[in-house]
Amino acid sequence: MVFFLDYIHHRRDCKFKQDERAERLRALTRYRGPFTALDREIVDKPIEELVQDVHKGELQPADLLSTYAKVALKAHEKTNCLTEVMISAAEGWVHDGSINMKGPLAGIPVSLKDTINVGGFDSTVGFSSFVGNKQTQDGGVVRLLKDAGAVPYVKTNMPITLLSFESTNDVWGRCTNPFNIKYSPGGSTGGEAALLALGGRIGIGSDVAGSVRAPAHFSGIYSLRCSTGRWPKAGFATSMPGQEGIPSVYSPMSRTLNDLTYFTRSMIGMQPWKYDHSVHPLAWRPEVENEYATKSKFRVGVMRTDGVVDPSPACLRALEKTEAALRSAGHEIVEIDPPSPYEALYLGAHLLNADGCQMFKSFFRFGEWNDEGAHQMDWLMRLPRPFKYVYYLWVKYVRRDDIWAGLVRNWHQKTAYENWQLVAQREAYRGRWFDWWNSVDVDFLLTPPNATPAVPHDGMKEAVSSCGYTFLFNVLDYTCGCIPVTHVDKGLDKLPPTFNIKKLNGVAQGAYKLYDAEAMHGLPVGIQVVGRRLEEEKMLAIMKRVEDALGKDKYRLLGID
Repeated sequence: MVFFLDYIHHRRDCKFKQDERAERLRALTRYRGPFTALDREIVDKPIEELVQDVHKGELQPADLLSTYAKVALKAHEKTNCLTEVMISAAEGWVHDGSINMKGPLAGIPVSLKDTINVGGFDSTVGFSSFVGNKQTQDGGVVRLLKDAGAVPYVKTNMPITLLSFESTNDVWGRCTNPFNIKYSPGGSTGGEAALLALGGRIGIGSDVAGSVRAPAHFSGIYSLRCSTGRWPKAGFATSMPGQEGIPSVYSPMSRTLNDLTYFTRSMIGMQPWKYDHSVHPLAWRPEVENEYATKSKFRVGVMRTDGVVDPSPACLRALEKTEAALRSAGHEIVEIDPPSPYEALYLGAHLLNADGCQMFKSFFRFGEWNDEGAHQMDWLMRLPRPFKYVYYLWVKYVRRDDIWAGLVRNWHQKTAYENWQLVAQREAYRGRWFDWWNSVDVDFLLTPPNATPAVPHDGMKEAVSSCGYTFLFNVLDYTCGCIPVTHVDKGLDKLPPTFNIKKLNGVAQGAYKLYDAEAMHGLPVGIQVVGRRLEEEKMLAIMKRVEDALGKDKYRLLGID
């Protein structure tokens, strides 16, 4: 009876939130209809110029909000990307003095991952048990945004548990890729990526294993994974409170690189350490930005594989295209052999789930849908150890797959002692990377963001462990950027006739079961550029240099219609 009542409450709360969202959307009739010439001008103009227009009184913040409300409504119709619709409230904030229209982001609408607390609105994280958890006041990040002049106007979809490259939950439904409804826009910040690809401007997401980079790669936008302590995270809800083995970082996402740089510079210029105790009092360093904007020749280390899942033909082509552009621009390409990325995948997976998946499971209600990938992790975690050991022996000695066997061997809840050992191993691993980078003396690394383009819906059941290209740099806490480069081409990106999936390790098999260049035709493909810790200025300058090197062959954004 208790389980039945729990399920009834779950369905009731899901319906309440969906009905509430539908009613808020229905009330926005003034924002429906075709885009005007002013709307198109606003979408195409850099935010720095829009801010100047607001400061001079040549453009009203209400006009900006109107344009991006239209964009959000159309994007939501296509992808189901929105959760909390705050547009009506934002109309009031624009006029009542809640927002500082003299700030560096004056009037710029900013979308937020659903986890970020805005006063008067829920942060459900996709759990029905979180419905009704609205805060009485804005969290630190939102206070900072408003003081900078930004206008929070919508919150966006994500996966339940936040541990997936998909964005689906019972409360809000499934978010789809803006290029192909059969595929994911990415996760966990997938709703942001879908909105930004379809004309949104600036967003904030979080990243614990690639959650702002995979969506950028899957949906064709830009993102920056900041190092811990550089970007504020005060005032948020999460599926894993207390998890510090691999800290989650909040970071910016955008439709254009120019906007990403201006937004990041503006936010750090607002002294976020005054809003959030976890932020380092490290001011923006224009001299670093200028150094890498003008440096004549880079040494670029190319990481062609993580040693677990080789990049698919589409992702390899994007990598090689970028490498060729940099070489043509006069930069030096360096072949590298870094400390084992597989070790990072092992450490990251076990640290992130050291609690035995108990915390995120504690928020579920009876009958609530779970992400396929998170379910796989939990199922294996709950498998009795004698059966798990037999499975390990079969994988290692019969299938002769050391990669998958190594991941499942100790896949169980950790004691405090075991967790401390893992943290010590993580720190030793970071030390090896520190020494290695010093020895090779490269300016940055160029890598794929993922082995494949976007996964099909429910594909994380197979690909849950295929996240090494992003997860590696969460373990290291390095600053990374993601740049869209090209699209999957069904003619150029087919697997070779000699390809044999049975010869791959278990992680790679899961990823390649989903790869189909014909079905994926047209999906975006990006690259990842990687710096060291706390190198946000440097990496944004380098991202600009990489995009400049691509020249006329750089990625073309989706238009608005």
